[in-house]
Parts: sequence; structure tokens; C-alpha cells
Amino acid sequence: MANSKYEHVRKYELDDELLPGCYIVIRVDGKGFTKFSTLHNFEKPNDINALLLMDEAAKAVLVDYPDIRIAFGQSDEYSFVLHKNTAIYGRRSSKLVSLITSCFTSNYVRFWPQVMGEDRALKCSPTFDGRAVLYPSEELVKDYLSWRQVDTHINNQYNTCFWALVQQGNKTPAQAQEELRGSDAEFKNELLYSQFGINYNTLPEQFKKGSVVVMQRRKVVVKMTESGVPVEREKTEPTVLHCDIIRTEAGAFWAQNPDLLK
Repeated sequence: MANSKYEHVRKYELDDELLPGCYIVIRVDGKGFTKFSTLHNFEKPNDINALLLMDEAAKAVLVDYPDIRIAFGQSDEYSFVLHKNTAIYGRRSSKLVSLITSCFTSNYVRFWPQVMGEDRALKCSPTFDGRAVLYPSEELVKDYLSWRQVDTHINNQYNTCFWALVQQGNKTPAQAQEELRGSDAEFKNELLYSQFGINYNTLPEQFKKGSVVVMQRRKVVVKMTESGVPVEREKTEPTVLHCDIIRTEAGAFWAQNPDLLK
């Protein structure tokens, strides 16, 4: 940039470099999505296509930013974990938050017709906010992800009960809220089963555990020979899992991916 007599204004730009040696979590969260989901007739308590759309947007973010080691999503939010030694964009908070949030938002719009269907036109612009949080250790990152997965279960269990009471039990939203006020997990499970024949444990894992996105190597067919034999090669691509990331015993997610956060 050429020097000029106006360059003194640059001294007002603050240094927002994030601390070194810490994992960076960028959490993207929908703004006003209760109104947005109503406007677009999202199915309650879970709209499978809306969740798949969030996953597609997240996968695109992982492709564009290889320093992201794992992402976790539920409802209208997604968290992206960058490894602790990343130097991308000088670890500037404003750069990381704005770019990852805008990347996610633009891909949400790009994939909308493909995932939601041409008959569900986008009626207004979706908006997401973003924030950066630092965690100094691998264990704290795992605790963070566990917190988000527990939150997924708590919210889904409540919403499943709430909408069952409203849609099938003919309760008003206020009556459903009052019936569920202060209730525990056992009460909610019993309510779903006794009144509506819903076994919460058999609901899709995606609803109960959210989405985990990691880069995995897999074999893909690149072409067919003249004799009809497929030619395969390995490709690393983002993969969505609906699994437990809280358990730590042998065979669990972290035991199978011990170097994911290294």
C-alpha cells in the first residue's frame, strides 16, 4: 500500500491476535431462526432437510479451511475447532470469525435449493453470528464438545415433548410449557411413551446427538475400465457422523480418533 498523509488512521486498528498454543473454537449461531423456521415451514420438532442443510454448509467450511479438525452442529448452530498451532490469518479473531461465519452462511444459501427442494423457496436472507473462544488443552475442547452434545439431547427431548403436546395432545404452547416446567428426563420419557407411544431412545441419533464432521479418507470410483471394472482411489473428504463424543472408553469416538486434535 502506498504511503499517504492519511495513513495515520491505521493506528486505530486494534491487534486482535488470539493467544498462541490454544485451540480456537469458532461457533456460528443462527440469528432470529425461530422466525426464520416459521416463515419457511420447518417441520417440528426436527426438520431433517434443515439439519442436512446445516451439515452441507459445515462440510464446505471444512473443505475451505483445512486447519479445522472437527466440527459439531445442532439445530441452528455449528462449532468449528481449529488446531492449537494454526497460524491461519495470523490468528486474528476478526478475520477468523468473519470469514468462517460468511463461508458458512454463503454455503447455507448455495445449498438451499439442492437440499430443501425447489418448492421451498428461500423467502428471506438467513443470518448467522459468530464468536471465537480459546481452550488451552485438548481435554477442555472435549469438554466443550461434550457440553454441546448434552445440550443437543436436552433441547431435543424438551422439544419432542413440547411439540407432541401441541400437535397431538391439542395443548396450547403455554399449556405445554407449564406441563413441562421443572420436569426431569424420566418424566419426559414417560410422557412421550404413555401419552403418544413414542420411545425416545429409538428416535434418530441425528436428533439426539447432533452432527460431528471430520475429514476422513475413503475410496471413491473415479472411472470405469472398458471391461467394466471400477477404478478407485482414496480421497479425503468431510464426513458427517451421528455418534457419541462423550464416552471415552475403548471403542468410543475419541479412542478411534486419538490424534484428531494433535
